[in-house]
Amino acid sequence: MSEALKHASFDDLYRKLRALPDGKTGEIIGGELVVSPRPAVPHAVAEGLIYREVSYQFHRRPGGEWPGGWWILPEPELHLQVPGQTAVVSPDLAGWKHETLPLLPRAAYIVTPPDWVCEILSPSTALHDRNAKARIYHQAGVKWRWLVDPELQTIEVYRREGDFWMLLGIWTNEESAYLEPFDAVALNLSEWWDGVAPPTPQEG
Repeated sequence: MSEALKHASFDDLYRKLRALPDGKTGEIIGGELVVSPRPAVPHAVAEGLIYREVSYQFHRRPGGEWPGGWWILPEPELHLQVPGQTAVVSPDLAGWKHETLPLLPRAAYIVTPPDWVCEILSPSTALHDRNAKARIYHQAGVKWRWLVDPELQTIEVYRREGDFWMLLGIWTNEESAYLEPFDAVALNLSEWWDGVAPPTPQEG
């Protein structure tokens, strides 16, 4: 990151973010423009399959066969007001309860903090996902956070508790898992890695 970008105004940084070429994604974190490459295939597969299962059962009005009551979006652009900054972040998946966000806006970004975010870890983004972005989500009031590791094929589920994120558990290939905040139904995690080569054995 150049010194010029470190000290650029939010408007300058946002213009640079919007001008990024295809194949690059950008976020504004801590007053800096963070640029990442597009994710690898396992990341994209996991994102698509998680979105398919969660949105199918929850992205709908309440009532009927499935629980509903949520808006679930892939890679939304969020502008979150947190102490000392406006953070521009784009989680891999995000969800809002209908009482939190009654109607989805027509704007290019959303300012209402989501109730749930899901970050799918990549080597180029894992540090930000686990540290800077975790703090931003906590400060913005996000209630649940998932971290999905396509390499290890694991899902970490966190709930916001006071000043901290509480780890509720780590799941892998369970065929019937109840994960907050979508624990009204069982999720089949074994399908989330469908078609992806298994994890590389760790050398001892």
